[in-house]
Amino acid sequence: MERFEGRIAVVTGGGTGMGRALVRQLAKEGCHVATCDVFDEPMAETKDLALEAAPEGTRVTTFRADVSDEGQVRAFRDAVEREHATEHIHLLFNNAGIGGGGSMIADDRSTWERTFGVDWGGVYHCTRTFLPMLIAAEEGHLVNTSSLNGLFASIGPMTPHTAYSAAKFAVRGFSEALIADFRVNAPHLRVSVVMPGHIGTSIVLNSAKAHGNSADDMTEEDLERFRRQLNRQGLPADGISDEDLRKGVQMLGEQFRDNAPTSAEEAAKIILDGVRANRWRIIVGHDAEVIDAEVRKDPEHAYDVDFWENMRSRGLFGLFGAPAE
Repeated sequence: MERFEGRIAVVTGGGTGMGRALVRQLAKEGCHVATCDVFDEPMAETKDLALEAAPEGTRVTTFRADVSDEGQVRAFRDAVEREHATEHIHLLFNNAGIGGGGSMIADDRSTWERTFGVDWGGVYHCTRTFLPMLIAAEEGHLVNTSSLNGLFASIGPMTPHTAYSAAKFAVRGFSEALIADFRVNAPHLRVSVVMPGHIGTSIVLNSAKAHGNSADDMTEEDLERFRRQLNRQGLPADGISDEDLRKGVQMLGEQFRDNAPTSAEEAAKIILDGVRANRWRIIVGHDAEVIDAEVRKDPEHAYDVDFWENMRSRGLFGLFGAPAE
């Protein structure tokens, strides 16, 4: 699919970050876009920004939906059919995602399953729900966002990261398996799996909101857990007040967004160029490229402390877990 003009695209998680950038860049090229998110105000901002640069007649619609809930995804599909007066779409970007549920042992089960439900369940539900509309088009492309953590299940040797990593590995495997499935059963469709590294988005801040534990809402238990995490990373936190700890949590989220090596706009451009080139594997960012190469080179030692130390010494992952002592 070398052009997007006149096509119809569905983008999940379009309120901020890569989702917003995808909506804007698609609309600028004259692609009609339907997007969903769980936050209304950012989604409305995305629509306004997208229409500012879009050719006359381009449609951009929004819908509030939690992609982990299949019923809400179906309602989103019905809205797309109604508002775009269509029985088909050409592009589906399964982009929505949150972090959280780092530990299978120490974290609450509901937090773990909430993260896995959005990051894997959202991809599954949206693919199941919108696939008939993709098949109904003369050509279609499914784009699933995995992660660097679909290549390497770690953000540091002392920082558990199980729910997000498990989900992103599932997205990667699902997408790769669909290559043959589409070839046999829907040869006019293509699939790409996107594996971004550290991209300048609000995923850290939005994830806290999604779990109901943003900095201002953190309970004593949440704060104590964060203190233990900092201590494990060699950053003494026992003497930090609750107020300063909350400020630190907010600051970390803002730094993740503002100090990333790759912007959301750059990431979206790489993704859309990859779709145009019909690449099934789209790695976004130098950090993801390095991790991909290094894990393939020596998979047996990818989770050793020395592997992480080597990555840090090369200037990667400055906002993630500190080196282990």
